[in-house]
Amino acid sequence: MRQPSEMVLGDLVRIRAATSPDLDVLTFEHMSGDGGPDEVRTYADLAANGNAIAAKLIDLGLSPGDRVALMMRNHQEFVETMVGASIAGVVLVPIDPRTRGEKLAFFLRDASCRGVVCASGALASVSDVLDDARTVEWVMVRGTAAEVSEVAGAGGAPEVTLMSEVLADADSVPEIPSRLETDNDPLQILYTSGTTGDPKGVMFPNSRFGLYAMLAYLLGYQPTDRPYTGLSLTHGNAQAVTLAPSLTMGLRAVFSPNFTKSRLWDICRKYGCTTFSLLGGMVTAIYAEPERPDDADNPVRMVCSAGMPAAIWEAFEKRFGVEVFEWYGAVEGGLAAKPIGQGPIGSFGKPVGGLEMLILDDDDAPCPPGVVGEICSRPSGGKAEVEYFENPEASQAKVRGGWLRSGDMGHIDEDGWFFFDYRKGGGLRHNGDFVHPAFVERVLAEHPDVTDVYVYGVTAASGAPGEKDVVAAVVPTDPESFDAASVFEGCRRSLEPNMVPTYLQVVEEIPKTASEKPQERFLLEMFDPDAGNVVVEQPRARSQR
Repeated sequence: MRQPSEMVLGDLVRIRAATSPDLDVLTFEHMSGDGGPDEVRTYADLAANGNAIAAKLIDLGLSPGDRVALMMRNHQEFVETMVGASIAGVVLVPIDPRTRGEKLAFFLRDASCRGVVCASGALASVSDVLDDARTVEWVMVRGTAAEVSEVAGAGGAPEVTLMSEVLADADSVPEIPSRLETDNDPLQILYTSGTTGDPKGVMFPNSRFGLYAMLAYLLGYQPTDRPYTGLSLTHGNAQAVTLAPSLTMGLRAVFSPNFTKSRLWDICRKYGCTTFSLLGGMVTAIYAEPERPDDADNPVRMVCSAGMPAAIWEAFEKRFGVEVFEWYGAVEGGLAAKPIGQGPIGSFGKPVGGLEMLILDDDDAPCPPGVVGEICSRPSGGKAEVEYFENPEASQAKVRGGWLRSGDMGHIDEDGWFFFDYRKGGGLRHNGDFVHPAFVERVLAEHPDVTDVYVYGVTAASGAPGEKDVVAAVVPTDPESFDAASVFEGCRRSLEPNMVPTYLQVVEEIPKTASEKPQERFLLEMFDPDAGNVVVEQPRARSQR
């Protein structure tokens, strides 16, 4: 019989609930977003509510290994559902709650999700795709009966269970024994960004949550630290850098519903947060805020960054009185770090102990310093392993030759420090998210003012390494009546914010080969952000709270 282990989320919470039941380990601040009061959870709360959710999942007929989508902003129920799934042996499929349309249908269909746990704001999007997501049998909603009725009246929502009813008598629910057979039974399927094809689901075992917690020691977290993040818990970064270390060490983490550049420092001051996470273009967005005389008057000692632009690195540290810990990793594996005060500015570091990392060319030969190739890694002296959900061909291709092929292009310097240059293939990374052009193109193609479209990227104005701004080259149906504002509005309605094009490049035709393949290089040659045929999305629409 499997013994409880702190490497397993469900076990960890129960162990901590027995030793430190009243520690307010997680705080979800909601001054922004839905405007509600803070939501605080102790270990005892997490254990009781996670147990109640596990009981409900079992009551709904789920067997160990069955998949359930989880679509929610950073709320306590997100973590409690993770705990419940770990206990019940159910596999979660975290999905950004802003996801909709064909992209959402793909995730639900590809993972054969039997149910969806979501916030009320995502219910309409789920309802819209249920015909395409044929395996979904039920939906559990964080929200009120009135909110559910409103969606049902508008478009015919499925039969739902209110999460508030599941948790109403959580303390009286008998303890559910863990249904895991081993620590390596799956906890989650975390989908890749799909930069070179359909997203692939990475199988994430329960034990890996415990490995995430080990990042606390790599990052040098101290017992008195209070981590903060506004990154979504559907993203591996928020789980690895904030959630797992905090639950393991009792660090009293603080979460916002979303990233907020204007309130970031005020939140850290209010809660005494000493560290937070940043990705890519988020850094420049924060730095672009108007300077204040109290910028450096904050409790933050360290920023955990993945993509700090070299051009503002030292200025960022000086202005805000912080130090930058730069690191690199992916959900499939591979981990490198540049500890504070070590290595050159702009590097993401060197591989951590027990891991080999090389820059390989197309013939799998190591690239000399300064030459760009693919960033590849493997366990020291061993072979890399990746399991994509029901996709053995992609799994094997990802670890060809025993090396994990990151899909990221980079180089090393003479001293062996690694640098990220750009993403391999046709994908775009914008504000830390990899954008799949096909999803953007579909929305644009369905707009009545657009007759042809091709989406690509240009070097980001932010200067963040590897970042690109999104350009949509569009051929208008009628050039005389083309309404760029309407096109942007359609994108904002149908796409996640980081997928909305930065620019519309209005052209007479998309240059193509004889086989109808768009020729990006010609569009790049014609592109000028100040040209008369290029329309910039208005700052008002792109502002972040």
